[in-house]
Amino acid sequence: MLLKVSHKTVLPPAEIVITGSKSESNRLLILQALFDNLTIDNVSNSDDAAVMQKALASTQETVNIHHAGTAMRFLTAYFSIQEGRKTVLTGSERMQERPMKILVEALQTLGADISYVNNEGYPPLRIKGKLLQEKKVSLQANVSSQYISALMLIGGALPEGLEIHLEGKITSIPYIEMTLALLLDVGIQGSFKNQIITIQSLKQKLPAKKIVVESDWSSASYYFSIVALSARQAQDKSQKQNQSNSTISISSYKKDSLQGDSVLQSIYAQLGVYSKIAGHQLNLSLIEDFNFPEQIRLDLSKCPDIAQTIAVTCLGLGISCDLTGLHTLKIKETDRLEALREEISKLGGNITVTNDSLHLEAQTTPLTSGVSIATYHDHRMAMAFAPLAMLVPLQIEDAGVVSKSYPDFWSDLEQLGFLTEQV
Repeated sequence: MLLKVSHKTVLPPAEIVITGSKSESNRLLILQALFDNLTIDNVSNSDDAAVMQKALASTQETVNIHHAGTAMRFLTAYFSIQEGRKTVLTGSERMQERPMKILVEALQTLGADISYVNNEGYPPLRIKGKLLQEKKVSLQANVSSQYISALMLIGGALPEGLEIHLEGKITSIPYIEMTLALLLDVGIQGSFKNQIITIQSLKQKLPAKKIVVESDWSSASYYFSIVALSARQAQDKSQKQNQSNSTISISSYKKDSLQGDSVLQSIYAQLGVYSKIAGHQLNLSLIEDFNFPEQIRLDLSKCPDIAQTIAVTCLGLGISCDLTGLHTLKIKETDRLEALREEISKLGGNITVTNDSLHLEAQTTPLTSGVSIATYHDHRMAMAFAPLAMLVPLQIEDAGVVSKSYPDFWSDLEQLGFLTEQV
């Protein structure tokens, strides 16, 4: 679906409801499948969560998770301990290009029976579930945190528990801490100290527990971008917005969030956005008479999923930015760094990327109007670029890809004065 997106008014106030975090939902769905007595409310309505639920309920030998990278990693660990079950875990063409060797070798160290159907190190995987007797495993810490979380999630189901030794600098610590916090919340004991993660074996049935999933902070990032860009929109249109009438309220969020992307609050405070959580509502508005910086520098190694949003926001605001800690973006739904370079260049931006960073020059000329943004089967490409339609009309290719994490994205944007038209 090719979608024309534009915005012709100042930003109106709005109330947006975002469903549960995809990251929390998928972790809890694995735990629910492993242990009885766990009830989950506000599960994400994303494609990824739906794929996870379908896979966990499947009795077929072949399980296809399509583009869902989290599901591939978590389910590899899950199916490896389903005694007597044979599973072929596969996915889309892009998924079959995403590396799995580090996780597979870690599970094999624990005794798992996993082999490759086609190319070594990549899906599809042939898994023969069995009881894993070993309890200690080591792996590089600068890999995707999902490898580490996948192991942690099955730790309580292993007869001797699990001890994970992490070697080197750890990537995306907040996601590891999220996994541990959820394990503790459901009643599985564990710790994370001095590069060692310990998960205790669950020797008895879990007590009944209901967990309400916090809404997704990654999905909220696009609204931070919209509010920030509304300052430029008002400037471009020689309008001054009434600050009190341009608040976006999003639910439902927690002050003590487990999600690393909650750092959006402090990052976007540098880009003119005031945020406050009242009750369970996240309220966003422009900081009045804010002096925008000429440049920002950020290490996003703990929250790489918001890099695209921040880069595009800076492009629209005419701010130079240097983002580092982005090495995991090379193995996402697409090579996100190259995708950003390509699409920002179309808009007239001057951007350079390396294997783990990007540098964006301050935009001194108007953005190119009417550009068609390629999304590369990546939901975050579509949503990160959409806010720029406040400044210039855009076309978003394969706009339906947003369903991977946020199916209601386009209809929610319409509440904010965005105009969408299928081409």
